[in-house]
Amino acid sequence: MARKDKKIFFYKIPIRTHIVTENDDIVDLAQKYSAGIAAPGDVICLAESVVAITQGRAILPEAVRPGWLARFLSRFPGKDGSLATPPAMQLAIEEAGPARILAGCAAAALGRLIKKKGLFYIVAGRELALIDDIAGTMYPYERHIVMGPKNPGQLVQAIKKATGAEAVIADVNDKKCVDILGITDKSYRQAVIEALKDNPFGNEDEQTPIVILKRWKTRL
Repeated sequence: MARKDKKIFFYKIPIRTHIVTENDDIVDLAQKYSAGIAAPGDVICLAESVVAITQGRAILPEAVRPGWLARFLSRFPGKDGSLATPPAMQLAIEEAGPARILAGCAAAALGRLIKKKGLFYIVAGRELALIDDIAGTMYPYERHIVMGPKNPGQLVQAIKKATGAEAVIADVNDKKCVDILGITDKSYRQAVIEALKDNPFGNEDEQTPIVILKRWKTRL
């Protein structure tokens, strides 16, 4: 009889931090706030928007000069879309290049005909889905457009080296959608997704952009 894999269980510890800015280093933050809490086998989880902020990827709309293409294309996403304003679309064009954006728009038009969503981001680039237009992130970035973080795979490896714990950078929303951008141990992936579905991060008054998942026990 085949042996069943053990299932991983965590309990969650949201960690309150100071107001994180572009002057902070995300590896240093993870090491500081996980000290004495996270141990090998535990997982240090970081909200992707806060990682991006430390990389200087939070940008005021008035600092962006949208071109004609951005002004034109921003008319088409729904009002709730992250690229529905000219500044956000301009940043997407700068991030991916005009050719990929136009190819993504063509794919999206095809998707409407065949009733398939998400083709824009498949073609133009997954990283564009991480752009938060006027994100409502914690002060003083509540009016900023926040881009997705750069090199999340490298960052989680650096955090693991600094702390000894596993590390994850994730994009989580209140609709129980969890997108893992970087993870040090892929065998933890599904357990981390399950643990983060209720969005334990707090990027507003809670100031808990770090969540430590303590490994609790395993069951057959």
